[in-house]
Amino acid sequence: MSPNSKHNYCIIMAGGGGAAFWPVARESLPKQFIPSPGGDGKSFLARTYERYSRIFPTENIFVVTLARFRDKALAALPGLKEENLLLEPYSRNTAPCIAYAAYTLLKKDPEAMMVVSPSDLVIREEEMFFQTIADALEKASGREILMSIGIIPTRPETGFGYIQALGGNTSSKPGKPLKVKTFTEKPDAALAEVFFRSGEFFWNSGIVISSAETFRSEMERFVPEVTRLFVGWEMNLGTPDEKAFIERAYADCPKVSIDYGVMEKTDIAWIYPARFGWDDVSSWSTLYDNFREGDEPLVFAPASLVSDSPGTIIYSTVKGKMVAVKGLEGFAVVDTPDALLICPKDDPSISDLLSPLVHPKYKKYR
Repeated sequence: MSPNSKHNYCIIMAGGGGAAFWPVARESLPKQFIPSPGGDGKSFLARTYERYSRIFPTENIFVVTLARFRDKALAALPGLKEENLLLEPYSRNTAPCIAYAAYTLLKKDPEAMMVVSPSDLVIREEEMFFQTIADALEKASGREILMSIGIIPTRPETGFGYIQALGGNTSSKPGKPLKVKTFTEKPDAALAEVFFRSGEFFWNSGIVISSAETFRSEMERFVPEVTRLFVGWEMNLGTPDEKAFIERAYADCPKVSIDYGVMEKTDIAWIYPARFGWDDVSSWSTLYDNFREGDEPLVFAPASLVSDSPGTIIYSTVKGKMVAVKGLEGFAVVDTPDALLICPKDDPSISDLLSPLVHPKYKKYR
């Protein structure tokens, strides 16, 4: 099932924080390292790595994460070679992350093609996903393009970014790459309805495919404030001086996303429409939506008694403790050894509730 070319590589971005999953996700244990639903205890990152290892040889899979998560990443991914773990000293968003990966691959293989992916997506219909990645790689190879995987929407969702393709309402044909017209951040409900009905907008999956050389050239064109800090990469990456070189680069590096910095500005952005089941699980509410059965409560707990609580998610990490819930509709109940969260799961003001956690007196709960 592997893509044919030995020049095909996968870059898994695993440096995010996932603050929306507090109190399970913390500064010391971000979302990609917490157990994903499935019952086997594997993290989101481990599941993502296993998924890509079915279509890429493990020596062609690289993981980018923060240096302080080195041990967690190696423990979660026993098949990952340490030289394939790229460690960022500071979190600087996705553009510097991809620049680091692109320069690393150019040093290793000037013909490298890159599939850049988040580490925490939920993917259903995996066979369709594998076929999509293989076909999109083939269509992007040999062309100077940046190809985003765009998910044909199934509902007017306000929680995702969108990509508009040229082609009008006939554009939503899987497997036919289209030129990108615009990138749009998360819309309000009315605009999401317009996007959904138009047939020319796609959910932005966060997966981008291109050659390392094209990533390099477009980033040097549009985010020189990032790439100028990597001057000297040819002599330093892959050597004992790499760690010090990357620390110097990141010390002055701005926080820039690849979408804002490059994809919204380049004239070589394309989209590959896809239909496999996908979700950017970014909150307790979306976690519930992805794994629920009807309106039944969704329970992840060592021991629980739950009744009369439709639309509620109960998540506990405390072993040897019973969680009993009755009469809560549409709530999130999240229990950890040192923190308990109880709130309406769809309430957008949850972030406001948790904003005081930045205060020094709450440091141990962050």
